[in-house]
Amino acid sequence: MPARPAARRAAVLGAPIAHSLSPVLHRTAYAELGLEGWTYDRFEVDEKGLPGFFETLGPEWAGLSLTMPLKRAVIPLLDGISETAASVDAVNTVVFSEDGRRTGDNTDIPGMVAALREHGIEKVESAAVLGAGATASSALAALARVCSGEVTAYVRSEVRAAEMRQWAERLDVAVRIADWDDAERALNAPLVVSTTPAGVTDTLARAVPERPTALFDVLYDPWPTVLAARWSAYGGAVVSGLDLLVHQAVLQVEQMTGCSPAPLEAMRKAGERALAAR
Repeated sequence: MPARPAARRAAVLGAPIAHSLSPVLHRTAYAELGLEGWTYDRFEVDEKGLPGFFETLGPEWAGLSLTMPLKRAVIPLLDGISETAASVDAVNTVVFSEDGRRTGDNTDIPGMVAALREHGIEKVESAAVLGAGATASSALAALARVCSGEVTAYVRSEVRAAEMRQWAERLDVAVRIADWDDAERALNAPLVVSTTPAGVTDTLARAVPERPTALFDVLYDPWPTVLAARWSAYGGAVVSGLDLLVHQAVLQVEQMTGCSPAPLEAMRKAGERALAAR
């Protein structure tokens, strides 16, 4: 097998992808680590175009970051996936080894745990999850490592409720399903994880308790959300989507480059600057 070229490539794929902060974070890491010749790009790729994109990849490729809608679609194209990725059937990281193997991992889950720990949240007795979309399964997997008791999931439909029950059983998490109309009650939990799209939780802000505990809002643009702003104003701990994005990107950089530790603070500051410029 020919030697790998000195210039190495990585990229983030998804649809849409123009909003992604991943290039800013990874390029900052490469600069801080002195990885000359490394590049990181973004490509608009949907599920239909993913197999064709993989066919174009040469030995210069080190890895890929994947966002929606590719996290499950990529699995059949890989030689193997980690236990973490298999637990939620979702891959957000692909690493290419020297022998040509393509291995998938999920850094969202340990990234969530690391972001919580950074804010002093290591164990809680119970938690609440707002929403039951694509991010909710990763949230449940993270809570399996953080929450010792019951997780209450507030959902809008029976279809979503059934999905959350399936994930809970698979991840061995005790989950109680509650109707979205009662979502204000979620705000009294020791840890609230919001996995909803922008604007969905705005009306809940009026119900933030006088002494809120901890909120993990997976959004980062726009930021702060109405709920996060009210939560912070009342003195509660807030973990942002940027915290998650940076921690999962740190793990991606380390896996793709083999360099550890990745420069978390430099990556965070670069992300903050990029968001402020939008």
